[in-house]
Parts: sequence; C-alpha cells; structure tokens
Amino acid sequence: MSRTYEAVYIFDSTLEEPAITEKLEKFHALVPQDGDEAITCDHWGKRTLAYPILGKETGYYVVAKFNTESDKLPEYERALKLDEQLLRHLVVLDDGAAMSVPPSAKDGEDND
Repeated sequence: MSRTYEAVYIFDSTLEEPAITEKLEKFHALVPQDGDEAITCDHWGKRTLAYPILGKETGYYVVAKFNTESDKLPEYERALKLDEQLLRHLVVLDDGAAMSVPPSAKDGEDND
C-alpha cells in the first residue's frame, strides 16, 4: 500500500541550486511514484542553522512530498546517508496537512 511521506533535506550551502536539483532527482528516482503523481519539492533556500553542523553555519533547505511503498524507503534512506553534502535529513509520514510554508526571513539571513 502506497503512503504519503514528507522529507526535509539540509544541504551544504556551498552547493548551487542546479547541483541540489540533480541530487534530488537521483534520490527521488529511488522512490517510484504511483501513476502520474509527481514529487512536490519546495526549495526554501539558504537559512542559518540553529546550531553548527559539521562546522557549517548555514544550510540549503528543501522540503519534498511523495507517495511510495514503505519497502522502497531503506534504499532511499541509505542513499541519503551516503551523500556527504547532505548535512541532515528527516523523512516522516505525512498526516494529510498542507505543505509547510517556509519560515519568514530573520534579520541578517541570506535568502538567495
């Protein structure tokens, strides 16, 4: 049975958007979609991290929503763990709420 998942990715902020999009395409190829449903991605852009991760103060945030079978997740999560330019990720079951809205920019943040 296919279920809806939401994934949050924090990439190294030194990556350019085309490189991030390429990585996302590679990751999402591991979670095939049912029918004609597409994976929805919302690029939040560069944000200041709450605490340094691997010495990095900023990260590039992306939120994705997709439907897949639960048996496809282990290989997908393995690929995420192996990517050294992905600082953090979180994959959770989606409870049906609308996609999150990016937080408002705080003073001094770079929103490129």
